[in-house]
Amino acid sequence: MDRFPSFLALRAFEAAARRGSFTAAGEELHLTPSAISHQVRALERHFGKPLFSRQGIRVILTEGGARLAAELGRGFGQINSACSAFAAAPKVQQLALHCAPSLASKWLGPRLPEFLRAHPAITLRLSSGAEPVDLTRNDALDLVISYGAALSRPGLVVESFGPEEIIALCSPAMAARLAAGDPESSAWLIESSVSPVGWAEWFALNGLPPPPPAPRPAFDRGALSVSAAVQGLGIALESRWFAQDELASGELVAWGGGRFRPVVRALHFLSYRAAQRELAPIVAFRGWLQAALPAGALTGEPG
Repeated sequence: MDRFPSFLALRAFEAAARRGSFTAAGEELHLTPSAISHQVRALERHFGKPLFSRQGIRVILTEGGARLAAELGRGFGQINSACSAFAAAPKVQQLALHCAPSLASKWLGPRLPEFLRAHPAITLRLSSGAEPVDLTRNDALDLVISYGAALSRPGLVVESFGPEEIIALCSPAMAARLAAGDPESSAWLIESSVSPVGWAEWFALNGLPPPPPAPRPAFDRGALSVSAAVQGLGIALESRWFAQDELASGELVAWGGGRFRPVVRALHFLSYRAAQRELAPIVAFRGWLQAALPAGALTGEPG
């Protein structure tokens, strides 16, 4: 047996093991499923033992295959981090940041001029999206701010923004209507399709019976839920960070005038490559962000 197997075969196997499918691995590596299968069989011949158990069109890792896949996953993660750090070295004054949409528009965006004034040599590129971003697979980004949870990968640092208060928000007119005993109050609850905190948890925390089923408006962005509450469409259950301006202006108030308890949860996370943690733009942005957040925020360890 040769000391080292084919790198292409290792890459094909790692992708198939991670994706759970020869077809999905082929799509990722721009190969046909047949080519992936050929590479995996070549690797099995190299080691003299099966890596997958084949059950019709399904493939399941053997015990040995699972051990090899875990080790290769860590190895490819380190390779990606090293290549990203090398590629980014000539562009240390550029910073590519990807941020969850509602935080980008409601909290981060209004504060970015302060960061840019403090660091005029840094060129910031900001993108936004709700889908999880894997920095070990995306070399175009330096930092990711995720909502709800962050992808944990070898070679990444994931740090929490700290706990946030998720509160029930409504317009003053809606608050007055509910205080007067609106019998249809449960129908005014706005649902969020992306928030990890739902109304059932909020009601249970406050010792209230769960709301009965009812048709309710639903939105896939916290910022949209806050806007809907301002317009009097209902009661939004969102992070206080998403409604700071509206609460300050009086467009929104806390339902119940403060007698209800908020759900407290870490909702936002900063991710970056451990190999790039000393790059000047990342150090500058992280330091600025930490100063803007509550004490104790941004704590984490390399993955």
